[in-house]
Amino acid sequence: MARIALDAIAHSYRPKPASEADFALKRIHHMWDDGGAYALLGPSGCGKTTLLNIISGLLTPTRGKVRYDDRDVTDLPPEKRNIAQVFQFPVLYDTMTVFDNLAFPLRNRGHESRDIDRRVREVADILDLTPYLNKRAAGLAADAKQKISLGRGLVRNDVAAILFDEPLTVIDPHLKWSLRRKLKDIHEQLKLTFIYVTHDQVEALTFADKVVVMYEGEIVQIGSPQDLFENPEHTFVGYFIGSPGMNFIDCTLEGDVARCDGARIRLDGAVAAKGRGAKGKLELGIRPMHLKLSGEAVEGSVPATIRGVEDQGACRIVKVALAGKTLRARLPEGASIPEGPAWLVFPPEWTRLFADGRLVK
Repeated sequence: MARIALDAIAHSYRPKPASEADFALKRIHHMWDDGGAYALLGPSGCGKTTLLNIISGLLTPTRGKVRYDDRDVTDLPPEKRNIAQVFQFPVLYDTMTVFDNLAFPLRNRGHESRDIDRRVREVADILDLTPYLNKRAAGLAADAKQKISLGRGLVRNDVAAILFDEPLTVIDPHLKWSLRRKLKDIHEQLKLTFIYVTHDQVEALTFADKVVVMYEGEIVQIGSPQDLFENPEHTFVGYFIGSPGMNFIDCTLEGDVARCDGARIRLDGAVAAKGRGAKGKLELGIRPMHLKLSGEAVEGSVPATIRGVEDQGACRIVKVALAGKTLRARLPEGASIPEGPAWLVFPPEWTRLFADGRLVK
């Protein structure tokens, strides 16, 4: 295992990048702790796989250094880095048995047969593959094949990290939960460094101890699932995390009050004070579950208009028009929804302020 450090990494697929717009990755400086479980989360095209391939050695960065512990591995190929990579589509030998697939990395490195047998059976037991050891891989279901692909990485004792590139994309939805749970169990048992690329926030938030959110080639926030949900440091994180995502509305400040067209929304005094010193476009942000809806005017409420209701079974999403924007309030199933005039309440403790897309703090 190893601590992986990215020292001012940047990468362009152009031979002679002339500006920042030419870079798929823009100066990433980060350290992955030994034994951590990380998820790289972001939309397609944000740079997740590019970054993973730089860590693994499939790509050499245009700028910066990659270090495993204190060793510079920037120019080393994957086979010199002692990493394992699990791809979206399982990489295995269909004509071999499950046992031979798992044993292949060890045989290729000249391990003794007795040690190979012991290690293969240990890994097969961890992955629930023992009943299939003598079966050919070709006849197995997609989830079993992906377990074999994972097992080929786990079977080696010298791996610095295991890298996952959207490994559950081809798995049936009803099997994804069990495989995510299995990955979590394996990490807790073996304490290997896991880096997991996905665009699915559910996969990222349920698997990782730390989630690394990427947007347009940059890391915009690193934190626990709770950090990302409660205190998004970028408007993209607020929008991308959660279903539905965070509401945003343009505003200006007057003392401790945010003005959104004619609406006046009171803010936490400390937040407002920092906001008055911030530069750039100001926006309020609030999670739908924290936005309160009332059928009558109450202290701190602002008038709004209900535009529609989406019943999602366990909750209802109410679309509300305010200051030319459509906001969403998430109400528990059974909660009353005003049939006429409506008012919104923005609890100050859950109302965030952003300047040019960045959290004011």
